[in-house]
Amino acid sequence: MTELRNVERELHRFRSRVLAAAAFVLLGFGLVGARLFYLQVLQHDALSARAEANRIAVLPSVPNRGLIVDRNGVILATNYSAYTLEITPSKVEQPLERVIEQLGELVEVTPRDRRRFKRLQEESKNFDSLPIRNRLTDAEVARFTAQRFRFPGVEVKARLFRQYPLGETGSHLIGYMGRINQAEKKAMEDWDEDLQANYRGTDYIGKLGVEQSYETMLHGTTGFEEVETSAGGRAVRRLRTHPPTPGNTVVLSVDIKLQAMVEELFGDRRGALVAMDPRTGEVLAFVSKPTFDPNLFVDGIDVENWRELNESIDKPLLNRALRGTYPPGSTFKPFMAIAALTTGKRNAGQIIYDNGSFQFGNHTFRSHGDHGLGPVDMHRSIVMSSNVYYYSLANEMGVDLMHDQLEPFGFGRRTGIDIQGESTGLLPSTEWKRRAYKRPEQQKWFAGETISLGIGQGYNNFTMLQIATAMSTLLSGGERNKPHLVHEVQDVVTHAKREVHPEPLPPLGLKPEHVEIIKRAMYGVTQEGTSTKVFAGAPYKSGGKTGTAQAVTIRQNERYNAGRLAEHQRDHSLYLAFAPLEAPTIALAVIVENAGFGAAAAAPIARRVFDYWLLGNYPSEADVAATRRGESVAPIGTPRRVEDVPLPGTADLAAGFSVPQSVAQGAAAEVKR
Repeated sequence: MTELRNVERELHRFRSRVLAAAAFVLLGFGLVGARLFYLQVLQHDALSARAEANRIAVLPSVPNRGLIVDRNGVILATNYSAYTLEITPSKVEQPLERVIEQLGELVEVTPRDRRRFKRLQEESKNFDSLPIRNRLTDAEVARFTAQRFRFPGVEVKARLFRQYPLGETGSHLIGYMGRINQAEKKAMEDWDEDLQANYRGTDYIGKLGVEQSYETMLHGTTGFEEVETSAGGRAVRRLRTHPPTPGNTVVLSVDIKLQAMVEELFGDRRGALVAMDPRTGEVLAFVSKPTFDPNLFVDGIDVENWRELNESIDKPLLNRALRGTYPPGSTFKPFMAIAALTTGKRNAGQIIYDNGSFQFGNHTFRSHGDHGLGPVDMHRSIVMSSNVYYYSLANEMGVDLMHDQLEPFGFGRRTGIDIQGESTGLLPSTEWKRRAYKRPEQQKWFAGETISLGIGQGYNNFTMLQIATAMSTLLSGGERNKPHLVHEVQDVVTHAKREVHPEPLPPLGLKPEHVEIIKRAMYGVTQEGTSTKVFAGAPYKSGGKTGTAQAVTIRQNERYNAGRLAEHQRDHSLYLAFAPLEAPTIALAVIVENAGFGAAAAAPIARRVFDYWLLGNYPSEADVAATRRGESVAPIGTPRRVEDVPLPGTADLAAGFSVPQSVAQGAAAEVKR
């Protein structure tokens, strides 16, 4: 039998399928239409902005860093532009070592470059752009550019580098620039948003000295460029620019030629000198020896140089003027004297008999050389540097009264100078000892510990900055000015000058007659005392006080013998001074480490500083050589005029390949005080 087809049922099934297919198609078109409506209408603004962002790249423009100049306009820190070859590890498509090997076929990549790059890798994130070579020549740039397609993640950039034209001169006060490390990046996250935005694209910041403390003024304002990019991310054309604003010029109060002269007089010896204007607190010289070359740090210091600087027994990276603390020795005596006058513990005419030693209990405190001076009043105690006078004075005053009287001069606390890292020093008290030691038997203050404090020994430890600041406070009759290295900041756009005047501290209110007693006694030191030979023939009147501080303790039954001690164990040579006598314009404190008596090494440097500042004289070459050896007293030979002596390094500066001619001329300019 033949089965008959049900046409009606088949047609119904067909129509159902067609309707289902049509519904599916309509649903699909509906979804597409809805998506198009969402993207083109509801999300139009957002997607348009994203598309524009993909087409347009906003690149930060790092500003020129501001100049640092001395009080006479001599350039101490400037900038130059150079090409660098940089690698972004996250974008490299081949093993990194292989990429570096291939780059070495186009440009020279030294082992030092590789070591620096590896260190930067360890300090940075994988997506940071890191330099493998700095200061590319034009030929090297051309060779790499022709082969750039072979090196994804590698590019040539033009960057600004810091330049210190005078090299090691003044390195501790100027500081240096260095690449921002991870710890500094972490700290930057706490900055406000505007400041963070201003540092986009910035890879280097100030690390020490003025470079660090005046970072925000020197940095400038970051600009930007809008550039149209291709699908591969290459810039096609520039659309809009907002130029960066260069950093401001920071003008120091320091006379860099005076600074250079003092560093030359120190020679290979260690030590520090701080000279300042007692009327204003402006620092005129801020010397720490030995120095270092800040240019070594600009593009990353290599391991060998870092090890040499960091492991040297002479500690060239230590800013001795700011962080080096020393017993003040006999330079402490004028301050003990003013404290005695202020408290009424002594009057100027009171006589103390100096027989060469001071007995306290079963301990004998000796004078230097064990020679007695006989009857001594306050004037003679300073002029002849009587230890016995100040042993007995310390015993009468007690440690806490001494602390309370001398702490306001700046001893044992930070002066507030405008660079970071200052040491507090140590001016002891009974409260200090209770805090400093853990065991009860160590916390007790013994009366015998007070005696040696009177001559600047014992626990006393201060910086040359603190001693010079204290001298300035005494000379000004108790007016307290914070020491500062920066005189003014010049706006690079408006050319406006803003002088730096730190807010003064409350005055001490010293009696003028008491100040005059101390000044006259210190003048006597240069006329009949321990520095008479050094200041012989000086056409001006100055005051001073020599000091000799022990680097190691000599037992009671021993005598000091420098010949038996290692060089680093010998006494330090100190000198505290001011000039001219009637209206001082300069006060200084100087120490030459392990150089013996104050009159032998430190005082001759002070004499030459005064000759420079007051007379415009620069020591003769023979005198410089003798002073460096510690064999000078009064100046020898015919002094040179300050303006006739070039700054160190400026003779070759103009030939530097990357230093602008204007910079070379500025750094070699004559100094006009």
